[in-house]
Amino acid sequence: MRSDARFKMIVVIAALAGSLSPGYAASETASHALASPESFAAIDDTDKRSAAIFTELGRVLTHPRCTNCHPAGDRPHQGDNARLHQPPVTRGADGHGLEAMRCNSCHQQANFEPGRMPGHPDWHLAPREMAWEGKTIGEICEQIRDPARNGGRKVEDLIDHIGKDTLVGWAWKPGFGRPPAPGTQQQAGALVEAWVKTGAACPAP
Repeated sequence: MRSDARFKMIVVIAALAGSLSPGYAASETASHALASPESFAAIDDTDKRSAAIFTELGRVLTHPRCTNCHPAGDRPHQGDNARLHQPPVTRGADGHGLEAMRCNSCHQQANFEPGRMPGHPDWHLAPREMAWEGKTIGEICEQIRDPARNGGRKVEDLIDHIGKDTLVGWAWKPGFGRPPAPGTQQQAGALVEAWVKTGAACPAP
């Protein structure tokens, strides 16, 4: 009788493990690597090479892990289908939510895997002027190199911001069940550096 019950328990555990494995694989495996800066060396025209490098970086910037926190409105999005955040929240005056519902009320210091809750010590929405939702890669490029719309940064500052900032880095470590952004943060940083060194040209809008 006991062995029968034990067998049934093993079957249930195996079934649960099987149902979770696709989400685990999606979370743990990046979609595929980003092209290296060197792979664009055959493009002789410097502006065209620069624009092509940014287009590759655009695969990251237009990924849901990034655009969900760079919304056109005042509410963040969730998931790969960019559904509106539930429970309903808004950015508030500082991007960290309203006084009654701050981002860090739910989003703690790190991802909380049992609750599928993403986390980071500085979790917040990007400023309104940095909204990327619904924009082309060319439009995002023009925006990201404009100090009035990128947090007052020079293009050189974007190398560390995208390549090393830990909140940006969450996009590659989003936790269970969330596909990460393409490639790695280091690869994205290398693309930004190559883009800057080639003149920070933008693709056509």
